[in-house]
Amino acid sequence: MDNLMDKIISLAKRRGFIFPSSEIYGGLSGVWDYGPLGVELKNNIKREYWKEMISKNENVFGIDAAIFMNPKVWEASGHLKSFTDPLIECKTCHSRLRADHKDLILEHENYHKKRNEKVSWTEPKKFNLLVEAYLGVVEGEKSKVFLRGEITQGVHVNFLNFLYTMSPKLPFGVIQIGKAFRNEITPSNFTFRSREFEQMELQFYVEPDKKKSLEWLEYFKKQRLNWYINLGIKKENLRFRKHKKNELAHYALEAWDIEYNSPFGGWKEMEGIHHRGNWDLSEHSKYSGKELSYFDTKNNKRFIPYVIETSGGLDRAFLFLLIDSYFEDKNRTVLKLHPKLSPYKAAIFPLLANKKQLVSLALRVYKKLKPYFMVAWDDRGNIGKRYYSQDEIGTPYCLTIDFDSLKNKDVTVRDRNTMRQIRIKIDKLIEYLDKKINK
Repeated sequence: MDNLMDKIISLAKRRGFIFPSSEIYGGLSGVWDYGPLGVELKNNIKREYWKEMISKNENVFGIDAAIFMNPKVWEASGHLKSFTDPLIECKTCHSRLRADHKDLILEHENYHKKRNEKVSWTEPKKFNLLVEAYLGVVEGEKSKVFLRGEITQGVHVNFLNFLYTMSPKLPFGVIQIGKAFRNEITPSNFTFRSREFEQMELQFYVEPDKKKSLEWLEYFKKQRLNWYINLGIKKENLRFRKHKKNELAHYALEAWDIEYNSPFGGWKEMEGIHHRGNWDLSEHSKYSGKELSYFDTKNNKRFIPYVIETSGGLDRAFLFLLIDSYFEDKNRTVLKLHPKLSPYKAAIFPLLANKKQLVSLALRVYKKLKPYFMVAWDDRGNIGKRYYSQDEIGTPYCLTIDFDSLKNKDVTVRDRNTMRQIRIKIDKLIEYLDKKINK
C-alpha cells in the first residue's frame, strides 16, 4: 500500500495536481501548492460542497470570515489553553495522542501489533498548535495575533450579525470554506497532515433541546457520509467512529468522525460531526460582554442555541478522492474521478495535427465547448498516447475530429472508464456532455 501512495504522490507532481511549496528553495515541510489541475479539482469539490449544503438544507447561508481575529477570540474559544496539552507521538505512523489517554494509547499499540509493527513513543511535549503572527509597521510596537487554528470561531463571533442582517428563524446554519493553520510537530502522509489546510464547515444553530438536537446530529451524519459516497469515495472505505468520553474535545457533548480506510495507517479522520452544545456562544458572551442569544418570538423566550457542527478537511477529501479513483490496468493509469470533479470535462483532439482541415474543425469544436465546460486541447503525438494522457488526469471524455467529421459534422466521443466510442453530432455535444457530467 505504501507503493500506492508513492504512485499517487508521483502522479500529483508529474501531472500538475500538487507541488511542494517553494520547491526551488528546498520546500517547506507540511506546506503544499496546488497546481493547474489541482486547483480545478479543489474548486470543483468546493462547488459541490457549497451546492449540497445550500440546496439540501433549509435556512443555510454562507460567510467568508477573516483569517486574522482579535486574540481574545482564541482565549474565549479555549485554544490558548486546550492547544497546549502534553502530547506523545507514535514514531511509526506519527499519530499524536494526549499522554493521559491510556486506553487510546493501548488501542493504538494493539492496532500496530496486529500489523506486526513495533510501536514506540516520543517523550510527552507541551506545545501550542496556534501559529503566531505580528501585526503593525513599527518594530517593537507590533501586536501579537494568531493565524486561525480553525475556521469555526469566525462564524460564532458573527452570530449577532446574522440575526441583524438575515433575521433567520431557528434552526439555521452558516457554512464556510477557508484556510486554517496549525503548528504541527510532524506533518506527514502527503497532504493528510499539513501546517496550512482548508476546511469545509457548517455551524447549525438549533433550539437547546437534547432530543431534537441529537436528531439533527443524526441527520447531518447521514447527509455528510452520503455526500462523499455520491462523489466517488468507496462506501467500504468509510465508517463512523464515536468519540469516547475521555477523548471528547472541551466543547463537545457528543462527537463522531467519518473515517477513511487509508493506505498509510488504517482508519483516519476525514470529517467530524460534533454536538457543541451552547459552549461557543456562552464563552464568547462571557469574554466579549455581548449577549449572544436568540429570542423566540413564538414562545416569548430567550436562550442560547445549541450548535451542531460538520467540519471536513478539504485537502483530506482531495487526497482520498485521488486514492479511491486511482486505477491501473496493463496499459494505462486512470483517475476515475466523478465527472463533476474532473479538472477537464473533455479533451478535443484533431486526429492528425498536420492536417489543416482537421485542426480547423477541432478548434471550432474547442471554442464551442469552452464557454460551457473546462476543456483541454491536445494535438501531441499519436491518438493512443493522447487518450492515456487524459485518462491519467481523470478527463471523462475525449473528442476526436477525424476525416468523417468533415463530411458528417460529428465527432468520436470516447468514454474514459469503458473506452467505448460513439459518434455524436457537433451541434448535440453541449447537450450530451451536460447530461453525462451533471447526471
